[in-house]
Amino acid sequence: MSEQLKTRTDRVLEDPGAKAVASLYARSYLSAAAQNNVSDPQEELGSFVDDVLGHFPEFQNLLNSESVSRDEKLGLIDRVVAPKASEFLTNFLKTLVRHGRFGLTAEIREVVVQIQEENSGRRRVQIRSAKPLSDASRSEITTQLKDKLGFDPILLESVDESLIGGLIIQVGDTVYDSSLRTRLKTLTGRLTERTLHEIQSGRDRFSHPEGD
Repeated sequence: MSEQLKTRTDRVLEDPGAKAVASLYARSYLSAAAQNNVSDPQEELGSFVDDVLGHFPEFQNLLNSESVSRDEKLGLIDRVVAPKASEFLTNFLKTLVRHGRFGLTAEIREVVVQIQEENSGRRRVQIRSAKPLSDASRSEITTQLKDKLGFDPILLESVDESLIGGLIIQVGDTVYDSSLRTRLKTLTGRLTERTLHEIQSGRDRFSHPEGD
């Protein structure tokens, strides 16, 4: 069954460099979890991001601060995180600190979630529409995407009134644009091109009159 996600943002998509690094660490995290028989690696990492970093930004600021030494940061993790978390997660967070990548923790969590979604036959699909989708439209879009693309789509919806009508659907790096705004731009471009062609043809006729 597809799932509608309205509030989650794909922050890793905003910076290709951050996405690449986060993807590397996310895959290493999942690989290590499999080797250590961790049943649900996303759950504990997600809880840490939401319940700790989300509610205590000052703690995150300390671990991201350049004025706090690496050893001091590792000590903070030992004192604050280790007593409440598994050894596996604690060691992973320490690895991020040692490599100066702790600031990507939330982004790594997002990639972990996406990888697990894809492994279960689901993928995120970004939908931009001129107005909020109705339940009937959402159901129809979900069914069509599943039939054509072969996976269960997770719709990430957003409203863009400038589209006027229609939809923009993005799956990974592929964009399907059926918006009225784009259609109007395309039509305007074709009309302009046709007009210019007619003007140029007229100039050519006047520049080279028959029988000259």
